[in-house]
Amino acid sequence: MRVREKPAASVSETSLDQRRRASVARGVATAHPIWIDRAAGAEIWDVEGRRYIDFIGGIATLNVGHAHPNVVAAIAGQASRLTHTCFQVAMYEPYVRVAEELNRRAPGNSPKKTLLLSTGAEATENAVKIAREHTRRPAVIAFTHAFHGRTLLALTMTGKNEPYKQHFGPFCGEVYHSPFPFEHHGITARRALDSLEELFSAVVTPDRVAAIIVEPVLGEGGFVPAPPAFLRELRRIADAHGIVLIADEIQTGFGRTGTFFACEQYGIEPDLIAVAKSLGGGLPLSAVVGKAEIMDAPEPGGLGGTFAGNPVACAAALAIFELMDDAFLARTRAVGKRIEEALRALQRDFSAIEDVRGLGAMMAMELSSAAPEVVEAARARGLLLLLAGKRNVIRILVPLVVPDEQLDEGLEMLRTSLHDVFTR
Repeated sequence: MRVREKPAASVSETSLDQRRRASVARGVATAHPIWIDRAAGAEIWDVEGRRYIDFIGGIATLNVGHAHPNVVAAIAGQASRLTHTCFQVAMYEPYVRVAEELNRRAPGNSPKKTLLLSTGAEATENAVKIAREHTRRPAVIAFTHAFHGRTLLALTMTGKNEPYKQHFGPFCGEVYHSPFPFEHHGITARRALDSLEELFSAVVTPDRVAAIIVEPVLGEGGFVPAPPAFLRELRRIADAHGIVLIADEIQTGFGRTGTFFACEQYGIEPDLIAVAKSLGGGLPLSAVVGKAEIMDAPEPGGLGGTFAGNPVACAAALAIFELMDDAFLARTRAVGKRIEEALRALQRDFSAIEDVRGLGAMMAMELSSAAPEVVEAARARGLLLLLAGKRNVIRILVPLVVPDEQLDEGLEMLRTSLHDVFTR
């Protein structure tokens, strides 16, 4: 039986729903019709006092959990000293320390430099700007099912129409899409690479391409890991044609896949890496980190942003870097193994689960039907889940600090929710 705690707030869900309908734009969707009062670790309590186990983690922004005391203390300490100047106006040391940490942790031996920003969309768009200035070429190649953000260039690069693109065009020119390897749906790595070669042959020649941008594991597209041979071949193709290879690690970074960056497991060094989400631990902070010679291509004044690299968000990031040591990464691998074993056991018991896939603790299951109903049933039992793909994939992004007993509790809620939906 679920136990309710008395919430600190006295505002009712009904009154909040009414206020939202009256004041918030209709286009802002919310996955769960609940109002959160507080959270800690991998647990959330709503304004009615109901407790939930969080398997969403702010869509991978909370790899170190809700309200980690180290992060909270860092935020409070920095806020009491300095909340904002804009780094382009006057500098502050936390910005540089975050850049140094990212440069140190980025894969490969090339000297690195970093640009700090606020959002994931800013990171992907600025990565393209840097690549275009470095190569003096216009074209960008992205992949189907990818998600790179909601601003105009990022949305153009996004390889999903619904619900993101609607009638928001016309979109940016010189962005081309090629199939992402998705073996569960018949697109092998070889077929995807052949399609890319056909794109070069028939649509845009390689000498006009500034960048190839790719997620090592599709996020919104359904948690599909790229085959290692595919990413290695992209690296070879980029090298052969002087193309900048951009890894979008916004959802895969910061230990989510078992290593600090997912690319480490593929044995490649991207030219540029876009990061966000768990970099700021829930505060808006993103970055482009990459090879110094490429990062330095834009002239002074060409990069920046009013809130980019905010000092309070930087303080949160520095606390997170301290937490993400070898022991933390080992724990993430253990969490991922536990989740994968549980999902494969569920697949054996429920024929509706067509596929289980992922990398590390970035795991998902694709259902033949009723995925939204499973999410609703899980919420009723006290588990928060999120869909991906064509709303037929249930993804798991549990905070990586989750204790085993809470993880097992949530996985058991998932099992009973599947039973609720498929045996009624």
